[in-house]
Amino acid sequence: MNLLLLAIAPVLSIIFYIYFQDKHEKEPKKLLIVSFLLGAVVSIIMVFGLYFFTGHFIPLTDKFSIWQQFIQAFIVVALAEEFSKYIIVKYYAQTKIAFNEPYDGIMYAVMVSMGFACTENIMYVIGGGYEIAILRAFTAVPAHAVFGILMGYFMGKAKFSKHRIMFNLTGLLLAVLFHGAYDFFLFINFIPGISIGAFISLIIGIILSKKAIKAHQDISHFKS
Repeated sequence: MNLLLLAIAPVLSIIFYIYFQDKHEKEPKKLLIVSFLLGAVVSIIMVFGLYFFTGHFIPLTDKFSIWQQFIQAFIVVALAEEFSKYIIVKYYAQTKIAFNEPYDGIMYAVMVSMGFACTENIMYVIGGGYEIAILRAFTAVPAHAVFGILMGYFMGKAKFSKHRIMFNLTGLLLAVLFHGAYDFFLFINFIPGISIGAFISLIIGIILSKKAIKAHQDISHFKS
């Protein structure tokens, strides 16, 4: 039970933080919960399906190959996971009437991302114990939030733009790039010291995420 709480706690902390940053017009809790559950269940199922497909056609035959690890990080993992989240935000959240200001893109993308991160974190923590729980609370879980914020920033812009496709795909691409970079530096940890690149990419992502949140707060239609 303690391990389960440790796995869920960082997810809930991020959700509450992002929720209270929605300063001008809160989203319906039902839609937020459904978005979270879709991320926790549907996106996980989609990812396993994509993993099965890419694992068959893009197998990892040499774990010490930088090129193969690059493909694994950006295509097999990052694209599969972020695409699964993107589909839910685009075809569920973005279609809702309640999605009525740019910040909502961040709110819903983070809910979907945190749903995914919650399921993933529980699987890792139950198998890895307390050390994994603490490590992931400060790395993998915040990373998924960052990917969600960066994607959601552009999907929030897309809802109110004539260039919806461009902004939506930009959000997906940016999430994949940051996710891929984060994983890539971890995957090539056979190079001494290279893992620091993952933390650098995460810090850059956090800085950009704060700017994204502030930008959408400032242009809210409901700002008085």
